[in-house]
Amino acid sequence: MLSLGQHGDPQRDGLPSSQALSGPRMNQILPPGNGPHPATPPRTVWDVRDVTPGGPETRQPRARWPRRLKTAILGFRATCPSVSTIYFLFILLVVSTIFHCHRRLALVPAPWASGHVVLLPGPLPPGGMFTITAKGRLGNQMGEYATLYALAKMNGRPAFIPAEMHSTLAPIFRISLPVLHGSTAGRIPWQNYHLNDWMEERYRHIPGEYVRLTGYPCSWTFYHHLRDEILQEFTLHDHVREDAQKFLRGLQAKGARRVTFVGVHVRRGDYVRIMPQVWKGVVADRDYLRQALAWFRARHRSPVFVVTSDDMAWCRQNIDASRGDVVFAGNGLQGSPARDFALLTQCNHSVITVGTFGIWAAYLVGGDTVYLANFTLPGSPFRWFFKPQAAFLPEWVGIAADLGGAKENSRP
Repeated sequence: MLSLGQHGDPQRDGLPSSQALSGPRMNQILPPGNGPHPATPPRTVWDVRDVTPGGPETRQPRARWPRRLKTAILGFRATCPSVSTIYFLFILLVVSTIFHCHRRLALVPAPWASGHVVLLPGPLPPGGMFTITAKGRLGNQMGEYATLYALAKMNGRPAFIPAEMHSTLAPIFRISLPVLHGSTAGRIPWQNYHLNDWMEERYRHIPGEYVRLTGYPCSWTFYHHLRDEILQEFTLHDHVREDAQKFLRGLQAKGARRVTFVGVHVRRGDYVRIMPQVWKGVVADRDYLRQALAWFRARHRSPVFVVTSDDMAWCRQNIDASRGDVVFAGNGLQGSPARDFALLTQCNHSVITVGTFGIWAAYLVGGDTVYLANFTLPGSPFRWFFKPQAAFLPEWVGIAADLGGAKENSRP
């Protein structure tokens, strides 16, 4: 607010101001018959009628807003920069913002910044193409991607992945297969071709031009002959790998000697219910994990077991950490799939239970792997589409599961 109180001291009531005294005096004209009237004292600069609410004793002037607002506007116009200056500053701000945003985005490997991703909303490639349905979570989609990569190359067709698969894999890995635009995929006369969970000779010559592979393939028999290329496709983004390495460096710093990291993945979740009730099998129990950790303790001087799981509470209760060589990732709380997977792949060796998540982590690590073997009864329907010899590499070490719980559930 504008105020004159700081620019001059108002005259007291009853005392003529200097301005009033300096002005010319006028002779009073008296009305006839009324006699002389007392002289009216000259008004001060501030009259009682001009003061703010609160009584005449406050003697503070009211701001005369119309005139003062006009004065303020004229003063602002006098000091306001020109239109050309404002335009120049605006352009400078926009260019600076774009530059800094570009620099920031260049440092963040977002899904759209993962190598050779190409959208295909236009004409179809001549000669046909292969794609695959995106089903399941991270481990399933890794198997689907690798199978598509291998079979498309084997059949001499270009491969395109659906957008859903790209959204799952690209934030974690430097995948290179281009993305099939949804509008294009919707107008292609696809021939669906179902795959079993293992490689067969007939898959080397898949008929048709525009082929969409289906199923849940996750077997090294599809792509192991291209292992180096598959490892390249599933290379972690730098920031994902660095987060995992930072965690492991912190563990290394606590030890007096160089340690060997063994990633432990314990898959439970829906398998706790599905395996006994549907597939007539079991999940890993505490005895299997005790044996798996003992296998590595017998072969390495200073192993450190890094445990990840979708049920960390169960792990803390059933994995013996009294030796001081067991670490529960995330302070014993469940982490994101991307973080857990990256942590497992940065270890030297692996202990896995059931599920494709652990299988893929062990495959990328490439060290020694101990896995849960024979976890279903012989007559389990799970064996109709799952072959252990096609899922686990021959050099991996299997420890047989205790099927006592599965036998109990199978009794009529």
